[in-house]
Amino acid sequence: MPNSRSSAKSLRNQTRKAERNRAVLSELKTLSQKLLTLTATPEKAKEYALKVISKYDRAVSKGAIPKGRADRKKARVSKLINKLTSTAKKAKTKKPRATKKTK
Repeated sequence: MPNSRSSAKSLRNQTRKAERNRAVLSELKTLSQKLLTLTATPEKAKEYALKVISKYDRAVSKGAIPKGRADRKKARVSKLINKLTSTAKKAKTKKPRATKKTK
């Protein structure tokens, strides 16, 4: 229980900010999980990744998460997308290998 009016106001503000931050974190987790389910279609995943990265930047600007954490998560998203697009390109251009004939 706060002892002064200013500490009571501070408590109310902290509660509001904590609730807002919790909502932002929940949304970021949901977006990241949905991105992992879209790995079957690299084009859709790439578009969705841009949305996820934008949300991380927004969360940093609002102070919901630290910049380092957002940078790490964005790097992992980018790495995943690069991996998906490179395997998709290889799958399109891959030629069947000639098999060795053994006696």
